[in-house]
Amino acid sequence: MKRRDFMQLSGMGIGALMGASVPVLGNAVPLEYLLEPRADAATKKKLADVALNAAKSKGATYTDVRIGRYLQQFLFTRENKVQNIVNAESYGVGIRVLANGTWGFSATSDVTPDGIARAAETAVAIAKANAKIQKEPVTLAPQKGVGEVTWKTPIKKNAFEIPVQEKIDLLMKVNGEAMKNGAAFVTSNLFFVNEQKYFASTDGSYIDQDVHRIWPTFTVTAVDRQAGGFKTRDALSSPMGMGYEYLDGVATEKIPGPNGLVGYRNSYDMVEDAILAAKQAKEKLTAKSVQPGKYDLVLDPNHLGLTIHESVGHPTELDRVLGYEANYAGTSFATLDKWKTKSFNYGSKLVNIVADKTQPYTLGTVGYDDEGVPCKEWDLIKDGVLVNYQAIRDQASIIGEKESHGCCYADNWSSVQFQRMPNVSLRPGTEKRSVADMIKGVDKGIYIIGRGSYSIDQQRYNFQFGGQLFYEIKNGEIAGMLDDVAYQANTQEFWNSCAQLCDKDDYRTFGSFFDGKGQPSQVSAVSHGCPTTRFNGVNVINTGRKI
Repeated sequence: MKRRDFMQLSGMGIGALMGASVPVLGNAVPLEYLLEPRADAATKKKLADVALNAAKSKGATYTDVRIGRYLQQFLFTRENKVQNIVNAESYGVGIRVLANGTWGFSATSDVTPDGIARAAETAVAIAKANAKIQKEPVTLAPQKGVGEVTWKTPIKKNAFEIPVQEKIDLLMKVNGEAMKNGAAFVTSNLFFVNEQKYFASTDGSYIDQDVHRIWPTFTVTAVDRQAGGFKTRDALSSPMGMGYEYLDGVATEKIPGPNGLVGYRNSYDMVEDAILAAKQAKEKLTAKSVQPGKYDLVLDPNHLGLTIHESVGHPTELDRVLGYEANYAGTSFATLDKWKTKSFNYGSKLVNIVADKTQPYTLGTVGYDDEGVPCKEWDLIKDGVLVNYQAIRDQASIIGEKESHGCCYADNWSSVQFQRMPNVSLRPGTEKRSVADMIKGVDKGIYIIGRGSYSIDQQRYNFQFGGQLFYEIKNGEIAGMLDDVAYQANTQEFWNSCAQLCDKDDYRTFGSFFDGKGQPSQVSAVSHGCPTTRFNGVNVINTGRKI
């Protein structure tokens, strides 16, 4: 690709992507800007101290400062054409303070001592103005400073250092192989994100973190021109907290499944998946339409991860429970009275769901959250019972916690940090069990793979989920592909129907790269791990016009 063409595509990308609702947090820059370093840790410490001292001199009782550099590279193709290449950078400082018991926040792209001092003074002025209408002072859970520390995503290949031509060649091969194997149309995309974040606070923390994320994805479409119908199949990849090694094909870890199906864990063969997707999209054109009724569902991790996200991850966000998100993201059926009883059966005794920001290779994993709190793991649902929520420093006391859970996040230096979903995952079963073993025990069921369309109410209670691939199970065997499948339930009913889990050898992650929340809206990235899981007697509907 010629440099002139590359720069033209980069400039075009921002507007096109925004029109497609893909968040670009920064300005379009030449590729080489992404590889050039900014300030080192020592310089950032000096700048952070300017903010801490300026805020204190104006009356702040607590201050934290985030010096952030956020890099993005997005590549978009269709069939044999490159549609967009976007390189974006955002660099600046966000300062949050407590003054008169009230929060104040200000941000600036003027990363100089004078610019930072002015922003700190503005944050204090905002806090004091807010204090006039504050009913109760903010109560922060204590947090001991960690001193000067660093944390990095343990990548082997920095995706931003891989030549653009190599990435385009991969996408062209993905598209070409899909077309050879029956796809009429195909789009493929690569998303790369690097967050270089420096956090400092009056607690005595100076934390330098380098966070990387990757998401390869595609959609193939098969067409029946005679009947005028079409079917699609999306990639079975998962966004990961990894470098380009996720795609290099050296250590692809495949998870075998019935009927030749495979999943991937910690590595991904994008070309192989595209070939399989084209064949499966063609097969969907002639698949039998499902008969509505009650079925036992065998749900693959690439599918169940989304159900976990919507029906467990969001309802256990404490700000939702308290009504803070009611205007935009909704509330939660998992109210405080249910938690206080310590006996609310969210699911069956097999359901053990944990929150964490420590699991390797996942999207939410960092060393410290955006309040400087060391990340950890904690139980949300234990033996089927709701036992906890997701809480940050100014929420912990509400639920009797002595410390934050370490799940505070802002998507940019210019955004104020608030509670965001950590990785929320279903623990695997303890008995040795493969997917094939699980299917053998099902008389009438459906095996569902991949994320599809979904709908869920404002309290995250009543829902409907589709998928990518559906296979009928009869008398313990796969009997063929189905179509027009969706299942309906409410959250408590669904999780109480959980009857069987595969073991750790089948455990995989699903991810959401652009999860929205808040006003003004912010995005975050989060993973959800689980094994293939069986749910008994779930209501299945037919979403098509043929039965």
